[in-house]
Amino acid sequence: MGVESTPAASPSPSRAGRNLPAAIAVGVGLGALIIGSLYWQKALFVVVVLATVLVAVDEMMKALRTGGAVIPRIPLFVGTAAMLVAAYFGGPMALLVALAGTVLGTLFWRMPGGSVGFVRDTSAGVFLIGYVPLLAGFAVLLVQPEADGPQRVTTFFLVTVASDVGGYAAGVLFGKHPMAPAISPKKSWEGFAGSALACIGAGIGSVVLLLDGNWWAGAIVGAVAVVTATVGDLGESMIKRDLGIKDMSNLLPGHGGVMDRLDSLLATAPAVWLLLHLLVK
Repeated sequence: MGVESTPAASPSPSRAGRNLPAAIAVGVGLGALIIGSLYWQKALFVVVVLATVLVAVDEMMKALRTGGAVIPRIPLFVGTAAMLVAAYFGGPMALLVALAGTVLGTLFWRMPGGSVGFVRDTSAGVFLIGYVPLLAGFAVLLVQPEADGPQRVTTFFLVTVASDVGGYAAGVLFGKHPMAPAISPKKSWEGFAGSALACIGAGIGSVVLLLDGNWWAGAIVGAVAVVTATVGDLGESMIKRDLGIKDMSNLLPGHGGVMDRLDSLLATAPAVWLLLHLLVK
């Protein structure tokens, strides 16, 4: 972004700062993997989520290390796996217990390293636990219901992706008024309006067609999701700006790192889980 490439270089980014063909290809591939595993075998979906979240946790640990925090890897990885598995087999209470165990394990594991930097390292570790595996646990909770778990997860993905795509399209075509220039210069109010329209439309369509729910319930899900998705995107941008990095990694062409794709999903998962739990029976 902001760097001109030579004629021999790879395709230049689009107006919104992405290598669009690569971003679309990666996005479609990831979507096919997630949806395919979801409707083939729910346990396989959990495995896919766990593998993705572990990569995201590793990216976050490396990013936070640039800010001086050294987070123990073993308790974070073991705790992440425990939290997601607990959510799938035991529900919200099991997820909460696994969260507590992961926090305590992280504190205990860091103790032999001495008191210097202990608060810094453990604070960063607890932040990471709450930010990534805990929020991801709600995506796993969505798949739990026997009757319509896959449909609930699909609704969650559709509203979040609609927010991203709608915001991207509207921002590229009409974006003129920056929404948060100090955080994300390319995000505009016009893009947010596009996100809202696409997200509410996806919410209504998903809830009505996939979950046999009321249209107004879908509208509420979409309206809340556009807010949480935007907050998730801006929140991760704040983290990267604070740490002085552009992307969490370069693992996904056109996207950056796994965390750069999970930011909106992580923030939206708890809201969609709660709203579907309350509004769709």
